[in-house]
Amino acid sequence: MSESQHADWNPLDPLILQDQRGAYDEMRERCPVAHSEFMGWSLFRHEDIAAVLDDPETYSNASRFLAIPNGMDPPVHGRYRETLDAFFDQEQMAGIEPRVREIAANLLAPLCAGKEGEFIDAFATPFAFRTLCALLGWPEQLWECLGGWAHDNQVAAVSRTPGVGKALASLFSEHVKANLTSHRASPSGVDDATDALLRAEVDGVRLDDDQIVAVLRNWAAGQGTVVAGLGILILHLAREPELQERLRSDPSLIPASIEEILRRDGPLVANPRTTTREVEIGGRTIPKGGKLALMWIAANRDPRAFEDPDAVRIERNPEAGMVWGRGIHVCQGAPLARLEMRIALEELLARTKRFEFADDTPRRAVYPVNGPATLFLRLG
Repeated sequence: MSESQHADWNPLDPLILQDQRGAYDEMRERCPVAHSEFMGWSLFRHEDIAAVLDDPETYSNASRFLAIPNGMDPPVHGRYRETLDAFFDQEQMAGIEPRVREIAANLLAPLCAGKEGEFIDAFATPFAFRTLCALLGWPEQLWECLGGWAHDNQVAAVSRTPGVGKALASLFSEHVKANLTSHRASPSGVDDATDALLRAEVDGVRLDDDQIVAVLRNWAAGQGTVVAGLGILILHLAREPELQERLRSDPSLIPASIEEILRRDGPLVANPRTTTREVEIGGRTIPKGGKLALMWIAANRDPRAFEDPDAVRIERNPEAGMVWGRGIHVCQGAPLARLEMRIALEELLARTKRFEFADDTPRRAVYPVNGPATLFLRLG
């Protein structure tokens, strides 16, 4: 059996899905460059993944589908990235912050009043996708369409059932194009992100509707990762009442806590790359066109890069962390994700004296995300 046919591991093994972090930690030490039928070549060590991210010429992020800007390589990637970065600059985030805080407060009010509830469905999911609707200037009730699409897309990433991905892409395109038509027909007078996308130009040419669909597909998928991240943050804080109280007393520590908690327990399992030439990584030869999976969770817990990696130390220097990726394809929506997570924690901590598990066994989601699927809380 050739090396390309040899499977070192099975990412969908039930034992691995039962504890993804533990399984990836073990693979990082035992077989840091591993092959599977499902993922191709998986990289687990921080050093190897950083080297890939720092060399986009050798490791392509180009997608066979239209994916803007993530699924593009230089120099085209840079031109689209420059245009779209403006949607997440400091001024834009400051402008939307009051609305994001209002959304959080409205969702938390019944949860806190009830003293007990399931956090993912009651808060994390509607909060993330209502925020996206607010950014886009879409009717708030459309959050369920966006959230449902993101969930189904994650399921399709595992099942790979023929035709499902194409059907989901068509459904998403229909929703986006309907809202673009509505914006053109009835301008709201509010300069929201949809209006800005309709005006956006790359190389002097306006984005067409299919390109805007590709941009928003990336943004919506990113909000699914925000849901997972929010779940992980609350999962950790529910286990650490002392850190809860520390953050209540000094909310200025919340941003650093977000970075460190998500470094220890990341929301997104992996991202792909493709080799543009034959390479050797960790003593293994990967052919041109080889598919790589960059295992974020393992890299961010690598003891070669982080002292005592399983410990949450909010004073830790976050520069080596790759929660948001690294290099030219670093997460474009990170400013919005950080804003959402900060506001969610600020509002929840301000409205409670404590929160803890109402169920001793929170159920974890599995690939391609790593956050809790359900999280029942008791709030005091």
